[in-house]
Amino acid sequence: MKLNVGNVDRVIRVVVGIALLALIFILDGAARWWGLIGLIPLVTGLVGVCPAYKLLGMSTCPMEKKGT
Repeated sequence: MKLNVGNVDRVIRVVVGIALLALIFILDGAARWWGLIGLIPLVTGLVGVCPAYKLLGMSTCPMEKKGT
């Protein structure tokens, strides 16, 4: 798979993913499980591929924009 997530985008995704996952430890009751949604930005940030970007034909990766 070609990377379609740039470095700045990846860092933001990882930070947001970790913050959302922290909700599991902060919130009480059933609401705490909403923190699992943080797995999505975390994984896409670590892997560098976003399926939504691919569907929309987007890329924040500088290498992809140059056509290489």
